[in-house]
Amino acid sequence: MIGNTLLLALREIRRNVMRSILTILGIVIGVAAVIIMVTIGGGATVQVKQQIASMGSNLLMVTPGKRMGPGQSSGNIPFKQSDAEAIAREVGSLQSVSPVSSKSVKAIFGNQNWSTQVTGTDNSYIMATNRSIKSGRQFTDSEARSGAAVCIVGETVVKKLFGGQDALGEKIRLENISCEIIAILMGKGQSSMGTDQDDIVVIPLSTFQRRFAGNQDVSMIQISVQDGVSTEKVQKDIEQLLRVRRHISPSDDDNFNVMDMKEIASMLTGTTQMMTALLSAVAAVSLLVGGIGIMNIMLVSVTERTREIGIRLAIGAFEHEVLLQFLVEAVVLSSFGGLIGIVIALVTSVWLAGILGVPFVFNAGIVLVAFLFSAAVGVIFGYFPALKAARLDPIEALRHE
Repeated sequence: MIGNTLLLALREIRRNVMRSILTILGIVIGVAAVIIMVTIGGGATVQVKQQIASMGSNLLMVTPGKRMGPGQSSGNIPFKQSDAEAIAREVGSLQSVSPVSSKSVKAIFGNQNWSTQVTGTDNSYIMATNRSIKSGRQFTDSEARSGAAVCIVGETVVKKLFGGQDALGEKIRLENISCEIIAILMGKGQSSMGTDQDDIVVIPLSTFQRRFAGNQDVSMIQISVQDGVSTEKVQKDIEQLLRVRRHISPSDDDNFNVMDMKEIASMLTGTTQMMTALLSAVAAVSLLVGGIGIMNIMLVSVTERTREIGIRLAIGAFEHEVLLQFLVEAVVLSSFGGLIGIVIALVTSVWLAGILGVPFVFNAGIVLVAFLFSAAVGVIFGYFPALKAARLDPIEALRHE
């Protein structure tokens, strides 16, 4: 019986192809929108995690200043290089500790110039930020101590100043100093905050302090924790040490911040997932609109086929058979809409992922849920028209013009 009912449903759909297409349009749009939102949102979440990992998943960033809140001032007292040395010496389970100061500077080579970020630090910065050198070498101990005019540059700086030329060994001007390029960093691309991680010039900290800052201040300390070690414990040890070194009484708040990249990653991924869920919920409204469209068309179909229904009932068809026939039609329509929506969604998701630069993450779960939901829409919104058809009085139906 199910087979015959399905054939009848397909015959009716084929008889009114254009109306059937317009009927399932809401389902197609709803299913496609939900899958696209979840797929692109999933890709964005994966990208955020990858970018955070590329910055160093076990990275702690120590910055001066209070946590801002009602009635609080920043209290920005900079660190000294001795603070970084004390952390490296007295806190265990650390891979590297890197004092960092930075400034926006215009880099010049020949007739090309480019505004970039100059970062004063030491060789431990490479490990702390999970970077690697593409070509060249790190600073020597004598260069780091004496404040030599040498630098390590990112790929963006090389591209902007040198184009396709080899930059290694060349000299660029940073404000009033001429700096020799001794190494080029491997590319890292955009960060999760949208900044270009390759737009950087790294120089020895002593060079930065003498030539650019004019003081011995350190604006940030970046710390890489050993794998398998709890960053929470290391964070507490660093806070205790710095409170002692900065003479903070037990009743006073910290005048510095220790930020864990895992916390930042959790916050960013949570925000991305929340936005994905919100947009998916909005897109799911289209499924409701599509269901109303199916109900409307099925009610019209019952009216158009009143005599046909009357004849079937008069020659012995049971009410549940008529009910099943119209219910199957509604489910077939919504299922077709769901399948078409899935195909459109996957194709569009691959295309959008390429344009937005996020990985395409196939989510079989949401595809299955979207299809089952589209079929459920057919059952829910097709039931009332089917019930109306099944309850028609055969005599009144046969009299219908």
